[in-house]
Amino acid sequence: SQTEKIVDELYSKMSPEERIAQLTSMYVSDLLDENRQLDPKKCEEKLSNGIGHFAQFCSSGEPDMTPNQIRDLVAQVQDWLINNTPNGIPALFHEEVLSGIAAPSATIYPQQIGLAGSFNIELAEQKTRETAADLRKIGGMMALSPMVDVSRNPSFNRDEESYGEDSYLCAALGTAFVRGLQYGGLENGIAACTKHFLGYGSGYLSEDKELYEEILLPHEAAIRTAGSKIVMTGYHNFRGTNCVANPDLANGMLRTYLKYDGVMVSDYGSVNQIVLPEGENSSAQRAAAAVKAGNDVEFQNPTHYPKLLEAIEKGYITEAEVETAVKRVLSLKARLGLLDENPTLYAEGDIEFDTPQERETAYKLASQSIVLLKNDGILPLKGDNKKIALTGPNANQFWAFTGDYTYPGMAYFFYRKTIDPKQQKVVILKDAMENKLPQGWELSYERGCDWTEVEETNIPNTGDVRAYRMWLQRSRRVDSGETADYDAALAMAAESDVIIAAVGENVLLCGENRDRGSLRLPGKQEQFVEDLIATGKPVVLLMFGGRAQVIDDLADRCAAVIQAWYPGEEGANAVADILYGKISPSSKLSVSYPNVELNENICYNYSVEQDPRIQYPFGYGLSYTTFEYSNLQIDTEVSTGAKAINLNFDLENTGSMEADEIVEIYLSPSSESQNLKPIQLQGFGRISLKPGEKKTVSFLMSPQQFGYYNNGHWTIDAGDYIVKVAASSQDIRLSETVTLKGKSKDLALRDVYFAELQ
Repeated sequence: SQTEKIVDELYSKMSPEERIAQLTSMYVSDLLDENRQLDPKKCEEKLSNGIGHFAQFCSSGEPDMTPNQIRDLVAQVQDWLINNTPNGIPALFHEEVLSGIAAPSATIYPQQIGLAGSFNIELAEQKTRETAADLRKIGGMMALSPMVDVSRNPSFNRDEESYGEDSYLCAALGTAFVRGLQYGGLENGIAACTKHFLGYGSGYLSEDKELYEEILLPHEAAIRTAGSKIVMTGYHNFRGTNCVANPDLANGMLRTYLKYDGVMVSDYGSVNQIVLPEGENSSAQRAAAAVKAGNDVEFQNPTHYPKLLEAIEKGYITEAEVETAVKRVLSLKARLGLLDENPTLYAEGDIEFDTPQERETAYKLASQSIVLLKNDGILPLKGDNKKIALTGPNANQFWAFTGDYTYPGMAYFFYRKTIDPKQQKVVILKDAMENKLPQGWELSYERGCDWTEVEETNIPNTGDVRAYRMWLQRSRRVDSGETADYDAALAMAAESDVIIAAVGENVLLCGENRDRGSLRLPGKQEQFVEDLIATGKPVVLLMFGGRAQVIDDLADRCAAVIQAWYPGEEGANAVADILYGKISPSSKLSVSYPNVELNENICYNYSVEQDPRIQYPFGYGLSYTTFEYSNLQIDTEVSTGAKAINLNFDLENTGSMEADEIVEIYLSPSSESQNLKPIQLQGFGRISLKPGEKKTVSFLMSPQQFGYYNNGHWTIDAGDYIVKVAASSQDIRLSETVTLKGKSKDLALRDVYFAELQ
């Protein structure tokens, strides 16, 4: 191919030192003088052979940096590389973009666990198209997102970054994320990176069958249907070996089984964590172990890979193995347009972040991410509840809206920057509720209690060790900047018609490297809610945070319960619009919501029976209206090799408010001898209906969705299967038996992953 030709030619001109440099990464900040200007001396010292990558070039920067300043710095660095290194190869600048670019002043969209509950593929793709356009403008060409770990342990501190517990939903939304980033092809978009390979958080415990069918699925679908070209390994051990040095993962599953031809990168500092045999502890041995296992690039500092030349000399690795890695990196740069004659490396002119269009997308996603879990008829708030008491630690704080991979979250936690709440463009709940308050209503506010009274988080010395070093001596409590008067809040609540209790977590209680021993509400928050309930006034429990927080019997005594997750910069406006009834809630849970504290894997697909430890099932969420499902029509007999199975049914809004309903399609085996999970999501759609409106909803399924992993193949067996149309995993509305006829079919890999909403 043309790319191979360009790469081979370039490679042959490079010195061994230049080649190795392409496999390394560093921070731009390491090239700056004390005035934050590019220092040519440091460039000569650190960049004389060029470099492959620059790490987190926005999130590691100062909070006052404008998009123009970030772009100008990238331009200076690229200019230096092009004019002062032997082959003038530009670097790849990468950044986190999980909930928008982790850059000062960039749009903050809802965190993934909530966004997953939108079940909205189109909007998820729209979001990353916006991200990609902005990142390209400032000179970024690679994202360290999406995280597609199928996350089944409710205690996992990074649950918030995942799309939840279901592999199909993770795959559908992860693929949409990649499509949006790479929109218009890699030469116009941003290279996405699926992480963490494989089974980070909880999936590494899976047996082969579950591993290949579910844990691998989001990576597989993104690679095979959306052309994803970068995979990042996890910090964890996989079957006894660090992922980054585990050949079964990169060389086995990815490159042999999936025929993947892209790049494999390490998580930050993970090459340092490789456990080598006794007596083999040199950088050269560490680097060799990683490259031999198929890991091409070391992030984020040039710690071990610069010793690869020594590793070749000492026979730890062959020159050919290193050549393969270098050529993979150069191929990626070629695909992104970095090796063109006159590459476009950034935008000229003035760059604007957080446009009205982006804020609109953030608002729409937030409004579709907030889940109504319980409602005794108190919501939406009405005229007889017009005296509102707003209270709780998250009622007047921007930290209620920003997850761990937003700029404020990263700059504060990983880079020790001071984050000024007044500088954030995040709308806070108190302001949104005041601005949207209906005429003649009253809103009073008291904080009431803090997030926690004492430190509740341990920072483990594993994973990204920057955090551990940084927080060892620091207070692990966020300064709220306001006093919390418990008694004043209770007195105010007693005088009101209705109480909104905004509770939950914050950036130091949840997220990467933040281990909190409990899943209940932090600090005194639970007692505070009990005392609010004791006033006799109806309480709307409004939770923010990065995972399901256990509220068990507290929910029974509240008039309504809302889980808002971390809904981003427009989240407060979305919450206010839901409370006041301007819009109906329409999100459904992307996780099973436990009623007891669990530190083990749970998933709806383990059984069709309701697990007594689950308070609200996967796929559950209430609306301000009601929907009726009827008239299921489906192809009941098709061959195992058929192209498609047609399915349609009618959906009617039988209530009095316009709203969206998320419809869910599940597949179950007809007998236990079939090789399928008891129940598995295999399709979904978001349908908008006016009051009284009825629509026919149509899906195209594929017999390939009825298949299973069978010793290196995808097998579709003949037999009877049950297709279910549902409002949640525990609320099946319609079902029908489908018979697959003919011979069993064996595919090397499947090529249909999703049911298509027509």
